Amino acid sequence: MKWSEISIHTTNEAIEPISHILHEAGASGVVIEDPFELTKERQDQFGEIYQLNPDDYPEEGVIVKAYLPVNSFLGETVEAIKESINNLIIHDIDIGMNEVTISEVNEEEWATAWKKYYNPVKISEKFTIVPTWEIYTPVSSDELIIELDPGMAFGTGTHPTTVMCIQALERTVKPGDRVIDVGTGSGVLSIAAAMLGAEDVRAYDLDEVAVTQAKLNIKLNKVHEKVTISQNNLLDGVEKHSADVIVANILAEVILRFTDDVAKVVKLGGSFIASGIIQQKKDQVKQALIDSGFEISETILMEDWVAIIAKRT
Repeated sequence: MKWSEISIHTTNEAIEPISHILHEAGASGVVIEDPFELTKERQDQFGEIYQLNPDDYPEEGVIVKAYLPVNSFLGETVEAIKESINNLIIHDIDIGMNEVTISEVNEEEWATAWKKYYNPVKISEKFTIVPTWEIYTPVSSDELIIELDPGMAFGTGTHPTTVMCIQALERTVKPGDRVIDVGTGSGVLSIAAAMLGAEDVRAYDLDEVAVTQAKLNIKLNKVHEKVTISQNNLLDGVEKHSADVIVANILAEVILRFTDDVAKVVKLGGSFIASGIIQQKKDQVKQALIDSGFEISETILMEDWVAIIAKRT
């Protein structure tokens, strides 16, 4: 089978929504080429340092790449992707240069091209994310290893928004807690919650491909007895006061729409971890949480992204 590589030259702010657009269009193997990675300072305890090739990265902005099967509908699919990206401007998302290019690759190249961007990475005091095709030896006896195969569901567990969520879960989840993961993607946050001692984890995603891939990752990490994956829209139909912790790594625009629902589902004294928020939206999200009955416990910053831990009062 032949595959077409679609490359979008855009901004950091637009990475998440464009990744979602590509995923919805049936793309596989989404990769991010961000020149910040070339100069990023990695502390010894967080992040494994490996050689990066500057030729793989743009001089400015970021490049989001994905792979689409070459078929009779490819032209229409690409045009729909372009239109969806242009519509992001309506939501005040800076799409930058927005240069879209298409090139053809064969199946063997596609199967391996995106994997070179994904290496074992220690993302917190406890957790290391390891791709399934890598061999990794833990450096300490108490290190928690999450094996992950993103498959067709975008999200490798190493994006700043995910890293902040996992760090927030470490500070929040207690043994025996009930946790809800909204927009689970690859399932990495649900896996982390279960490994931290949560007794019952329910993970929801609207996309059936993400649900299927998350179920595979849950089994791979042997937490399937604690974690249930379901197709669902946000918190629709979820029982009130049924969660000690709710975590959502999604767009700020989505978080703003369902803070009241989160307030109904999380228990009094429980926590809501919200990530996927760009700096410009931070205050707006904080105010929405306060208006819904939350108290801001902590704000975590990483690069251009923000995560918020809020307590239900």
